[in-house]
Amino acid sequence: MNTLKVGDKAPNFKAKDQDGNVISLNDYKGKKLVLFFYPKASTPGCTAEACDLNDNHERFKAEGYEILGVSADSAKRQSNFKNKYGFQYPLLADEDKSVIESFGVWGPKKFMGREYEGIHRTTFIIDENGVIEDVISKVKTKAHADQILRN
Repeated sequence: MNTLKVGDKAPNFKAKDQDGNVISLNDYKGKKLVLFFYPKASTPGCTAEACDLNDNHERFKAEGYEILGVSADSAKRQSNFKNKYGFQYPLLADEDKSVIESFGVWGPKKFMGREYEGIHRTTFIIDENGVIEDVISKVKTKAHADQILRN
């Protein structure tokens, strides 16, 4: 895992969202971006995190932030997840893990004594110029918006 840090330039990426639209980092030039990586759509922790960000969408907008979620789920699974909870932001279906790997959030994990490869729940705050302002690796799924906005 190559972990990006504060001050690094965010890797440019291109991937399809839940509706098949191609989204890239360039689409967010001049805007602040909350880019959150989550292990699997519709699982309890991921649902809590994504819903917390969605519930605070107006706070993010007021601060000038756009939100973008990323997992290795299929577009269909992402679409079902987005529609079920009414998320107001896109979800990337990064099935080939190109975005996930470019941000260094794929690697060994442990759960109940079992080791496996997976996505590390991580959020990157990217400024208007594509520079990483903050990296949150200890995500509090139910209070993630407060972790990001700190107010």
